[in-house]
Amino acid sequence: MLFNSRRSPVLSRKGMVATSQPLAAMAGLQMLMKGGNAVDAAVSAAATLNVVEPGSTGVGGDLFAMVWNAKEHRIRALNASGRAAGAASLGELQNKGFSYIPSESAYAVTVPGAVDGWDTLTSTCGSMPLSEVLAPAIEYAEKGYPVSPVIARGFASALPRLTRHPSGKELLLNGSAPKTGQVLQLPELALSLRAIAEGGREAFYHGPIAQKIASYVQEKGGWLTVEDFASHTSSWDEPINTEYRGVTCWECPPNGQGLNTLMALNIAEGFDLTSMGLQTTDTYHHLIEAMRLAFADGLQYITDPNQVTVPVERMLSKAYAEKRRALISPERALKEVAYDPNLKDSDTVYVTCVDGQGNACSLINSLFQGFGTGLVAPGTGIALQNRGISFSLDPEHPNALAPGKRPFHTIIPGLATKEGELWLSYGVMGGFQQAQGHLQVMVNMIDFGLDPQAALDARRFNVNLDGTTSLEQDVPLGVIEGLRSRGHLITPESGQSGLFFGGGQIIQRDPETGVLAAGSDPRKDGCAVGW
Repeated sequence: MLFNSRRSPVLSRKGMVATSQPLAAMAGLQMLMKGGNAVDAAVSAAATLNVVEPGSTGVGGDLFAMVWNAKEHRIRALNASGRAAGAASLGELQNKGFSYIPSESAYAVTVPGAVDGWDTLTSTCGSMPLSEVLAPAIEYAEKGYPVSPVIARGFASALPRLTRHPSGKELLLNGSAPKTGQVLQLPELALSLRAIAEGGREAFYHGPIAQKIASYVQEKGGWLTVEDFASHTSSWDEPINTEYRGVTCWECPPNGQGLNTLMALNIAEGFDLTSMGLQTTDTYHHLIEAMRLAFADGLQYITDPNQVTVPVERMLSKAYAEKRRALISPERALKEVAYDPNLKDSDTVYVTCVDGQGNACSLINSLFQGFGTGLVAPGTGIALQNRGISFSLDPEHPNALAPGKRPFHTIIPGLATKEGELWLSYGVMGGFQQAQGHLQVMVNMIDFGLDPQAALDARRFNVNLDGTTSLEQDVPLGVIEGLRSRGHLITPESGQSGLFFGGGQIIQRDPETGVLAAGSDPRKDGCAVGW
């Protein structure tokens, strides 16, 4: 059950970039060919994606990254996600009758963290100035680029969101959604990117751009102030990991959902998936149940660890995985999956880059939903994320909205090592599909020996937050009916086209030869390029 993408893994030795749009992949490769490293390439590709895939990412969003330093054999995790405004008020929203934060409202806008992430990555781990790294993005924004097919569809579906306010037209073509092959220029965004290239993070968080964004958010009823921008910082964190059949799988710690992937892998490790067969009813059943259990705990406990304790160590323990695994029947799906109350203490674009020295940067940069809130700060070309919708308005929930708090985050970059050496730099974008995409990609490669491209071509499942599960087009009817017979609530449209199952990129490295093998998801417009 693989897509007939007819793609082979891309092979090279001097460097590789894989992402969801070819122009962005080439921007990253240009940095490598000029002598830059994996971090320079990743940031250049991410910034270019802001221009060529503006509905998914940009300076109005957040960023997470993991960096592998080949010389030090060390992984660092960067959390460049933004926080709620200092004036954010759960009570105010409750008084207005909200049970959740509306996705297109100014209340959903948190401080954008991406620019500080770009600046921090390049200044700490890069080898090129930010101005040079951002040059391809600025050129495409100023001179224009031909819109690619998947991204054209994204523009069309987001048109109502962007045309709700006059400034949304800054990201459109004469007020309309650009079609495939039409050349789109984004002059307002070009000015913002040029200011950032010349002035770094200071130009964004302490200058006119911050003032324009804060004023616009307040005009639309939100809370963000210039003081919220000025106080923003990213944080370097220790990554979290688990061992899965001899492979060390690494994720960023909370407030990201990488913990969900690691918990699911721990549960799945107790099953002989290889003997069950690739994407059989048995394999799907056990992986779906593992993911459901991981989500139950993750959605309850993952939040900003600087404000609420997240019991990461207990959630990642093999003993706890054994306890949760015991709940899974091989013949019947769990009717209800609840989080474990005993744990309580007293989703986007993806870029992966590996350079010729073996350094890697696994990076996610996201606005969350298409064009975020749809709010575009006038005169900036910057679409503002709606990451704040991930907060709970239940004051007793660990992830409840609070001033200066980071929300639960879906976006997660991944790395994997074998015997202390880099093996994979990978990610699968797409909201809550990301954690389960990571699970499925790792199982495809470790349990079934698929190469990076085949691992991405493989059909996916998606556990939905309403308790149902969706299966991708062309999953055999027998598998779908087999899962239904075990009690899984499979969505009616499963097995048909039209459902969204994310988009991933993988770069694999052979530590003995330095050969890089990469795959790029056929569900997106992108590619892997190397030299």
